[in-house]
Parts: sequence; C-alpha cells; structure tokens
Amino acid sequence: MTQAPLFLKPVFHEKIWGGRHLASDFGYQIPAGPIGECWAISGHPHGVSIVANGEFAGQDLATLYQSQPALFNYPQGDRFPLLTKILDANAKLSVQVHPGDEYARTHEGELGKTECWYVLKAQPNAYLIYGHQAKSRAELAELIDAGQWDQLLGKLPVKTGDFVYVPSGTIHALTEGIEVLETQQSSDVTYRLYDYDRKGPDGKLRELHLAPAKAVITVPFVAPQLHQTTQTVGASTVTTLVAPPTSPYFTVQKVVVNGELPQQMGSQAFVLASVIAGHGELVVAGQTYPLAKGQHFILPHPVTDWTFRGQLTLITSVPDKY
Repeated sequence: MTQAPLFLKPVFHEKIWGGRHLASDFGYQIPAGPIGECWAISGHPHGVSIVANGEFAGQDLATLYQSQPALFNYPQGDRFPLLTKILDANAKLSVQVHPGDEYARTHEGELGKTECWYVLKAQPNAYLIYGHQAKSRAELAELIDAGQWDQLLGKLPVKTGDFVYVPSGTIHALTEGIEVLETQQSSDVTYRLYDYDRKGPDGKLRELHLAPAKAVITVPFVAPQLHQTTQTVGASTVTTLVAPPTSPYFTVQKVVVNGELPQQMGSQAFVLASVIAGHGELVVAGQTYPLAKGQHFILPHPVTDWTFRGQLTLITSVPDKY
C-alpha cells in the first residue's frame, strides 16, 4: 500500500435555504437550484464521497473504510466517523437540535451529532441562533408550545473567521448570509423546532419534530468554553480550535501555511483536510499534489509525514472516537 492522499469528489444537496455561492466562491460545478450543502468528505449513505485519485480511484469512502482498515489505523467502529461539509445559508435554516449518541442509536439507528463551524464568510451584523434561555425542562416545553421564540432562543453575533462548537443537545441555526465549513459526527439526524412557517416544494408546511427535540435539548444551556492554542512553525501557524476533553469526537485545527510546513501523522489515526483559501501543494513520499481552495482530501494512516507548501489556509480534523 503506497503512501498517498485520498482526494475526494464532493456531493451537493439542494436545500430550501441554499443559494449559488458554492459555485461562485469555490468554483464547484453544482446542480441547478438552491444548493445549500457540499458534503466534502463523507462516508454517510445520504451522500458518500468517491475517491478521485490513485489506486483507490472510483471507490466510495464507506466501502473503503470497511475493506482497507489499514488506511484508517484499523478502526473499531463500523462507519466512517466524521463528515465535513460546506454550508451556504442564503436564507435562515430551521431552528433545530441534534441528539447525542445514545438517543440517536436507540431511536434512529445513527450516530449522534456533535458539530462545529468555522465561519468562512458572514455578512455584516450576521448572527447564529445558539442556545436558549430556559432554566428548566418545564419552562422549555412551555416556551416551545407557546411559540415564544424571542424569549427562548439565544443569539450569537459572528464574523468571518469565527469558530463555534455545537455539542449535541444544543439549539442552533445558521441565518442568512453565512457560509461555514462544518466538522461533525457522521450523522444526518435533525429535529426541527421552528421553521418560520415555510412551505416545502409540496406546498405544505415542513415537518417539525417537537417531541424528540424536547427530549434531547440540554437544559440549562451552558456555552462551552474553548481553550484554543496556536503553534508557530517558521512563518506558518497551526491553531487548535477544539479538542478533547471539550470535544470527545474530534480535534479541529486551522492550518495557515506561509512557505513550507512539515507535518507528521504521529499518534493520529488519519487526517481530514479542506483547503479554504490560497494555492500551494502537498508533498507526500516524494510526490507533489497541487492544492487550491475547495479541495478536500484524507491523509490515511500509512502517510507518516507530509509537507504543505505555498500560501494556504486549511481546516483539518482528526477523529478521537473511531
């Protein structure tokens, strides 16, 4: 098995709140319509990535995870653990919440969904729905049933370059004019609390999921405290945005390359990487791979070391449960 990265073809999803910025900002060839999500690195059955290069070209990531365990440091889990997305919120997303592992496995046959967002772009005065004001489950249910959203929901102003960690059980929503790179557990379970009385393509109000949402919302809401650190290597920097114990499922880093930045696999199982700005190259085992904004790849476990060159910004993630 050669030491080589796995470049992946993105999968696109139409959403009622989506737009066209995935084409204009990243140069993707996207389908017609409001495209809200780019599933960039995914082993989830709702949008599986296909390997674009090398000896595994044409294979899907979910199958590869099962058939080539050495690539992923012989994982114990039965599914690829993380999912990387880019979201283009041209309108408000529904106010929603995701379950944790235990509830999701029992009721949905899925993993739970803890996620985080790196804000790629935000219009002036942009904000997220984030958290809530209820002090008890009784108060939570009362405010939800009465539709008292202004009293219940928290708001978090955001700007380009911000990072937000969203543990399962957290009420949240992107609002219009925000573009994010999302790192999450590989799950597609969402419970809608409120959807601004929007109608779907069938002309009917979109479904809400009030009972399971009430069951999984964390009460009271306490915003997680992030302890970010930055390592400087020459003119480059590596900033850890979130890691255990704050996040039990993944470590996420922002890597800013100015010139040359060598890296090593070390104790990591494998690394997911997304180029969010700039141009440069990746050097692995003497082979050079060009890099540009909008590319996504995995550095599998047999890749012992690699070097980034150029002027690049990447978001990388490593699973901490897999």
